[in-house]
Amino acid sequence: MKKAAIVLTTIILIILIPLVLAYLLKEKDTVDDSHVQTNSTQQTSTVLLSKLDSPVPAPAFNLPDMDGEKHTLNSYKGKPVIINFWATWCPPCRAELPAMNRGWAKIKDEGIAMIAVNVGENEDTIFEFMGDHPIDFTVLLDESSETTNKWPIKGLPTTFILDKEGNLVYRAVGGREWDSDELLNVARELK
Repeated sequence: MKKAAIVLTTIILIILIPLVLAYLLKEKDTVDDSHVQTNSTQQTSTVLLSKLDSPVPAPAFNLPDMDGEKHTLNSYKGKPVIINFWATWCPPCRAELPAMNRGWAKIKDEGIAMIAVNVGENEDTIFEFMGDHPIDFTVLLDESSETTNKWPIKGLPTTFILDKEGNLVYRAVGGREWDSDELLNVARELK
């Protein structure tokens, strides 16, 4: 009987935690979504992006990577940036990571940055996760979610493409096939 209760509680938590986090993140939007429109020229059955009517400066960040080195948004100026907000407990986040690694392999020598910002988890949790699910590009930690709460995130995963001036240009809510040249070309066009 106790095992059944534990299993039921675990299943409920797995379902409720993403929903609660998505709701909380939605309530914390700081970028005016009235600037977001669907860009039909960038939509296909596999590539769905929302394009801002006009670029909006991305919220600043100063976050540590897995080695404790701090990264700021300003350190990426001069190149387009694909920045993904994710968590280890998020099934769509885990599902898109292999495609992101393949996408990173394609663009890493093209002057485009790719960053994964983990939302609300500690370094030990992420390190353990990466033992089974390697991430080949920069992983930043936002343990308190303070930085994440400043971004217009609708749920996890949410990925943004920034232009080389550090402005939000595109947003994708939910998993994508980030190794798709059609999708990567959107970032390439911002160089």
